[in-house]
Amino acid sequence: MAGQFEPAPGGGAAVALDEVEVSILRSLAVQLLELIGPGDEPAADDDLFASIFSDGPTEPPTDPALARLFPNAYGDDDSDDKLRAYSSEFRRFTENDLRSRKREDGIAVVRTLDSLSAPGAGGAVLTLTADDCRHWLGALNDLRLTIGTRLEVSDEDESGELYRLPDSDPRKPMVMAYLWLGALQESLVETLLP
Repeated sequence: MAGQFEPAPGGGAAVALDEVEVSILRSLAVQLLELIGPGDEPAADDDLFASIFSDGPTEPPTDPALARLFPNAYGDDDSDDKLRAYSSEFRRFTENDLRSRKREDGIAVVRTLDSLSAPGAGGAVLTLTADDCRHWLGALNDLRLTIGTRLEVSDEDESGELYRLPDSDPRKPMVMAYLWLGALQESLVETLLP
């Protein structure tokens, strides 16, 4: 089971993680939450209906990683005023909900990792419910998108240059995290397939 998710009773999944892996996953999830930012939760006396339809941002984020997590709905062609207006309007009504969902995914990862009894040298087995799996898939995807953006990974990156970095390259730890998260995500997806 080490390093790969396997089916768990009730439609969930389980993976053996050592202390270092738990620490890395938790740190990355916390960093993702910091990147996404705090939630704009409505006050207890606020009208729930009004808060559901509150306006969100209309401009795309300037941080490339956030722009990857919250892309324009109608492409990135800034020369087309009509498409830019459509993207702005779409963002205004959807980005707050998308941020909230991404935040919930990251928080679920932190909470499930925190629920593990202190992993010793042998590690611990993390068992996820079916609902936890959904949150983990979302968070793993967001983490990979964020790290991939920071590394400037693109679909055209067929040479695999990043995968052959020397150990002295400062990007090497991020590349290793990117690859590891991809393997975790792939094994979780395969575990959940019928």
